[in-house]
Amino acid sequence: MNRTAITRTLGWGIAFLALACCIAAIAVAQQQATVESGTVVAVSGNNIVVKMDSGEVRNFTAPPGATATVDGKTITVADLKPGMKLTRTTITTTTQRTVKSMRTVQGTVWQVNAPHVIWTDANGKNKQVKVPDGTKFTIDGEQKTVFDLKKGMKFTATIVTEAPETVVSSTRSTTGNAPPPPKPVIAAVPAKVEPTVLIEEPAPAPAKTEMAAAPAPAAEPAPAKLPKTGTPVPFMGMMGLTMTLAGLGMRLLRKG
Repeated sequence: MNRTAITRTLGWGIAFLALACCIAAIAVAQQQATVESGTVVAVSGNNIVVKMDSGEVRNFTAPPGATATVDGKTITVADLKPGMKLTRTTITTTTQRTVKSMRTVQGTVWQVNAPHVIWTDANGKNKQVKVPDGTKFTIDGEQKTVFDLKKGMKFTATIVTEAPETVVSSTRSTTGNAPPPPKPVIAAVPAKVEPTVLIEEPAPAPAKTEMAAAPAPAAEPAPAKLPKTGTPVPFMGMMGLTMTLAGLGMRLLRKG
C-alpha cells in the first residue's frame, strides 16, 4: 500500500470535512431594544448635557462623525441646540454560535478503531480524533473509508475544533425634534385718537416789586337835594369874596 497516497488522501478528506462543518455552523441571535429620551441642556464640542425624561441630568460624549435625524434632517453634534428633544434607540444583538477552528497537523497512525483514530504528533504525543460518517479517502486511486487506515501510516491532516461563543453587538440611532419657535408678540393697536389742540396763553407779566399806592377812598355821592335847613347866603358870600380877591390881584399886577 502506498503510504504517500494514503497520507495525501487523508489530509484532503479531513480538510474537506472541516470546510463542510464550518459552513454548517448554526448561529442563534437575540435582539433587545432600549429607548432613552431627553432634552439637550448644553453642548460643548462632542460633550452633550441632556436632561432625561426621568429628571436625571447625564453627560454624553458623542463619537467622531456621529449624526442624528432631527425633524427629518441629518445633523451633526455641532448643529445641536439647547431645547432639542432627542430619542436614542439602542439595539443590542446577542448571538450564540459555535466557532470552528481549523489547524493542519502532521502525524503517524497509531491505532484505528473506526470511527476513532489514534495518532502520534511531531512531539511524540498520542491524540485521538473521530472521523465523521461518510468520509471518503482516495487510496491508490480508489475510494476508501477510515477502516482502510493502518498503523504506521504517516499523514497530513486538518484538525477541526468546535467551541461555543457569544457575540454581542449594538447599533444606535438618534432622532429628535427642534424646540418650537417662540410665539410672536402681537402688540395691541390703539384706537384712533383725535389730536388735542392746545392754545398757548401769553405768560402773565411779572409782578412789580414796588408797592402800589393805596387807592384813594371813593368820594361820597352828593345828595340829590339840599337839606331843608340850607340857604343861598353862604354861596353868595363866597362869590363876593372871590371877586374881591381877584380885583386886588389885578391892582397889584398893574402897580408892579
